[in-house]
Amino acid sequence: MAKACGMELRERAVKFGLAGESRHAVARRLGLGVSTVIRRLDRHQKKGTAAAAKIGGYVKSKIAGVHREWLLERIGLGNFTSNGLTLELEDHGLKVDYKTMWKFVHAQDLSFKKNRLRSRTTQA
Repeated sequence: MAKACGMELRERAVKFGLAGESRHAVARRLGLGVSTVIRRLDRHQKKGTAAAAKIGGYVKSKIAGVHREWLLERIGLGNFTSNGLTLELEDHGLKVDYKTMWKFVHAQDLSFKKNRLRSRTTQA
């Protein structure tokens, strides 16, 4: 991933772009990529600033309410995989990816690790 450019460089790119200089010329002058200059000018036009947007942060889980309750019931029945639960939940109207399901199951402390010790005790 490329290193973020500083606010002073962002402002200079916007200043030259607004002065009528082409985006390619601004990129050459400042040693930036053309797409970087385009993004800075677009952000300035839409938001009024060339400052970087917020990165990351907390994202609330999609599995909530009725879907959460149904999923907890389904998990209570046992014999499930994360992929299987993902497909079943999609049949009930909520499409999520494997990672979302994995996080949900682990957050509820409902997962277990299959290992040799477990398989030996069940065979005996």
